[in-house]
Amino acid sequence: MNQSLVPAPSGIFQIPNSPISQDSADERPLKFSLVLPTYKEAGNIQNIVKILTHLLDQSIAGEYELIVVDDNSPDYTWKLALELIPEYPQLRVMRRTEEKGLSTAVIRGWQVARGEILGVIDADLQHPPEILQQLLAEMDKGADLAVASRHVEGGGVSEWSIIRRFLSRGAQMLGLIILPEVIGRLSDPMSGYFMVRRSAIAGKPLSPVGYKILIEVTARGKIRWLAEAGYVFRERQAGESKVTWKQYIEYLQHLLRLRLSLSARFIQFCLVGFSGLFVDMTVFFLLRKGLGLPFEPSTILSAEVAIINNFLWNDLWTFRDISSRQPGKRQRIKRFIKFNVVCLAGVILQTLLGRFFLTIFNELKLDEMITNVITNGLLIELLASDILAKFIAIVMVTFVNFWLNSKLSWRVTEVEK
Repeated sequence: MNQSLVPAPSGIFQIPNSPISQDSADERPLKFSLVLPTYKEAGNIQNIVKILTHLLDQSIAGEYELIVVDDNSPDYTWKLALELIPEYPQLRVMRRTEEKGLSTAVIRGWQVARGEILGVIDADLQHPPEILQQLLAEMDKGADLAVASRHVEGGGVSEWSIIRRFLSRGAQMLGLIILPEVIGRLSDPMSGYFMVRRSAIAGKPLSPVGYKILIEVTARGKIRWLAEAGYVFRERQAGESKVTWKQYIEYLQHLLRLRLSLSARFIQFCLVGFSGLFVDMTVFFLLRKGLGLPFEPSTILSAEVAIINNFLWNDLWTFRDISSRQPGKRQRIKRFIKFNVVCLAGVILQTLLGRFFLTIFNELKLDEMITNVITNGLLIELLASDILAKFIAIVMVTFVNFWLNSKLSWRVTEVEK
């Protein structure tokens, strides 16, 4: 019986570009591969395989496979799944004895999959299988990632306690703080029910942690088009829940790890911003101290010069991988306009914050305090309260600008059909 098991891959967690390996040259590619990660699901495995087969045979018969990846369950879930293969030839079973964990199980299943579209669904029937049809429809329209969500129209939870609802929403809010550019794209980042196009994640080094893989896929994949479909999370009919405090801790670890790995672009953005800060402060100093213009117009004019400087550097360096997919003057002008609009909001916020801090500093008589400590006239000019107020405002607005520009200014909205 063990000869029918699919060998468990080892080594790096990376999805191959081709769905067919050299060892399986006699097999053909498929449209869809659905992984069912399992641990102690003996009471559900037969029912879920039956339901999924009946559902998928109606739409893509002969074009899909089901891959059960079991973590050596003590209730022999893997063995029960093997016994189903004669009745369900599209079923494949992997038994893992060296690794454990839902996220890694999903990736190991995808590594042996033959589908151009890769999916995952829980085997405990808490994910309604019929939503697969909606997700596949979104993929047929061209989506790179289709997610079943509890937090869009048609979605919800059945009998969750107040504490569990609070933890779920709290985890999402925490994700928005730590990883806004990724979590902000997902209404339900904790979902374990989705499908992704192989080409969107193939060749990408993945670092799965815990029991949620969606955030990893969204962060590291080339996800240009993301679609969602609502579903109601059902209560478990058999077996025991796998949700523990450990999963929430691993979720936090995963967010922090992704934040560190994805910080390179933010660092580049900050370096460009630093050059813009120098341009901004220099022009502001010349307008304010040289020409004697009031605080507000000096702030706006110097900021616009800095915006032009920052856009050119960001377009050529920080977001080069994205801007290169949208070549031409027309696309660059569109990016510049969006960048200007985003930064204009930042300039307004910067001006308001600057005026707020300037008012406080004037009330504290900061200039007189500095004068009493430092006697160098030039240094006193550079450290005047209006300069300091503007500097603090710029630093605060930088974080807002990066998040908004990542989501709006540099994103691929027009691609070749």
